[in-house]
Amino acid sequence: MMFMSRHGGGRVLRVFAIASAVAVLAGGVALAVRAEAAPVSAVQTAFASDRLSVEVVGGGPDVILIPGLASSREVWRAEAERLKATHRVHLVQLAGFAGEPWAHDDGPFVEPVVAELARYIREAGLERPAVIGHSMGGLGALLLAQAEPGLVGRVMSVDSLPFFSVLFGPQVTAEAARPFAAQAAAGILSADEASFRAQQAQTAIGMARDPATREAIVEWSLATDRQAMAAAIRDVMTTDARPGLAGMTTPVWAVYASDADGGAPAAGADALWAREYAALPGVRLVRVDGSRHFIMADQPALFAGLVDQFLAD
Repeated sequence: MMFMSRHGGGRVLRVFAIASAVAVLAGGVALAVRAEAAPVSAVQTAFASDRLSVEVVGGGPDVILIPGLASSREVWRAEAERLKATHRVHLVQLAGFAGEPWAHDDGPFVEPVVAELARYIREAGLERPAVIGHSMGGLGALLLAQAEPGLVGRVMSVDSLPFFSVLFGPQVTAEAARPFAAQAAAGILSADEASFRAQQAQTAIGMARDPATREAIVEWSLATDRQAMAAAIRDVMTTDARPGLAGMTTPVWAVYASDADGGAPAAGADALWAREYAALPGVRLVRVDGSRHFIMADQPALFAGLVDQFLAD
């Protein structure tokens, strides 16, 4: 997971970092209990999928939490523990990430995950759940709401863009990003263990201010299947959800980070998020200062308050 490199080649790493935010686009899911009240203790669902698994805690209105690239569902643990008293929380884990098995080599990643998320919502009998996704998970949440507007009640994207490769420049298209995506995927697959660990450790510094989160980012990346990571980053860098924004009817909050001390400058972040979400009717843009990519870890109290507002809105 790489971020904010100022070298030309580092732009690939920068895209990788944001898209990877330990937490998908894609999230994974397995099945939860249906309309019956779930116990407050964790329940591993029976939903059978080779794309994701789901753990369920709590009882009440449904909330799905999706982590980002190479992330564990544990990135959401503190928020799930807080919410479980009032909500039934569905913690998604993507296949191939953070030790979850992977069986798809370098095939498509994003679209199959979105399809499985939709299937999970239907089979679990969820009533228009709120969906919160970090980074790549936020992109997945947007795509899910675009593909299945009747299934999703509301979406919060957390430091996530509808097209990550815009970080190469506002004129970049999905087609133009393919060579960079291939380069990023090849770099993931070819790095030796020591180099890969060093890269992840350096990246984690730009991803989070919280030291414990930085350590977790590295460990989750090292436990991630390289084929899965390569497939995911290639897919994310060439997936553009912007054409579907104008037709969306699902309420969306786009929460993004700013950090004057080594992170994204506020003015640049404001301009980027405003431009990239401009076509989305009624989008609520919320900047969180003093935070890097992992907002839920760097500003937990502030983030918790935003989640409560989002769920009550």
